[in-house]
Amino acid sequence: MAHRKGQQLTARTVESLKEPGRYGDGQRTGLWFRVTERGNKSWIFRFMRYGRAREMGLGSYPAVTLADARDLVLGARRLLLKDIDPIEDRKRLKAEGLTATRGINFAEAARQYVNGHKAEWSNAKHAWQWTATLENYANPVLGELDVASITPDAVADVLRPLWEDKQETASRLRGRIERVLDWCIVKKYLSGENPARWKANLDHLLPKRPKVRVRHYPALPWGDLPAFMKRLQSVEGLGARALEFAILTAARSGEVRGATWEEVDLSAAVWTIPGERMKAGKEHRVPLSDVALELLEALPRLKGSPWVFVAPRGGMLSDMTLSAVCRRLEVKAVPHGFRSTFRDWAAETTNYPREVVEQALAHINPNKVEAAYLRSDLFDRRRSLMKEWTNFCWDKVVSDG
Repeated sequence: MAHRKGQQLTARTVESLKEPGRYGDGQRTGLWFRVTERGNKSWIFRFMRYGRAREMGLGSYPAVTLADARDLVLGARRLLLKDIDPIEDRKRLKAEGLTATRGINFAEAARQYVNGHKAEWSNAKHAWQWTATLENYANPVLGELDVASITPDAVADVLRPLWEDKQETASRLRGRIERVLDWCIVKKYLSGENPARWKANLDHLLPKRPKVRVRHYPALPWGDLPAFMKRLQSVEGLGARALEFAILTAARSGEVRGATWEEVDLSAAVWTIPGERMKAGKEHRVPLSDVALELLEALPRLKGSPWVFVAPRGGMLSDMTLSAVCRRLEVKAVPHGFRSTFRDWAAETTNYPREVVEQALAHINPNKVEAAYLRSDLFDRRRSLMKEWTNFCWDKVVSDG
């Protein structure tokens, strides 16, 4: 395949080039593909430093691909911007015991780390959270950087916008960046200390924060719930129905919004949430009261859509939809807070054991010994509990009318 001067190389072109010579990867990139008389192929980075032309070998083809070579050139150019000679820097790394035949940027390192570890994580949601956190917060600053050039200052720049207001997110993010860079050290893409390490490192660049306080979601007092349910039933729209269903089942809003018809067995009055959608990573069966069943049976169904509560434009409802219903009704509570309302009602007005209520909320049992012996999901007792909860929400509403 012919390659014209000034034209960017492609993987297919590189594979097909046989004639001895040098082939540039576009204009002024500095990346050249060399084919020798004997047919050997390799990569070269040509650059100017203090008026002197220099050439840096980047490795042989196909061990080093076109994408690899471009990443190496990008890393070398970043070093030049810092007035660091990439050839001399490579010699330094080699003297320190780093055999870096090719570099890797942070975004690619994070992708490989997640792909290599997600099989050991408890559920798919954990891998998604890792990816989302790094893509949203770390990659805009670190993504294109060669990991060998990442400094503690660069990591601090990622964390600083979250440091005061989103402490838990910042803490998790720092830990995830540190683990990705630990992987890079093992893979010998990075040498020396991990720049995301906290002690005697980032603790000198970021201010000390007060201890994270447990977050309490605004909740409605349980005695006010029947009157609120009466007002909620007067509101039209799937957002209101989703919130009503979440209250009747004491489920998390995300579990309700992600509910599919495949998970619901109307004849058995059971909603089975798969483990990958649960916080604890375990399948959770939810007993459905008659009122909850009536609510589901009255819902419109969109052909071809799996969702129980379908957004106006199709797809899953957003979390803001349920929050907007609370704001419309001017209640000082958030959707998640109704789980606390249920917990308070159960503790103060019923005689159900704590473990039954905790199972209804799908909470993780912090007592490992107790959890090992309690293998039943107490489904029948939870069905009775949820019936009483529905009667409390529903019967009082009817009697008020």
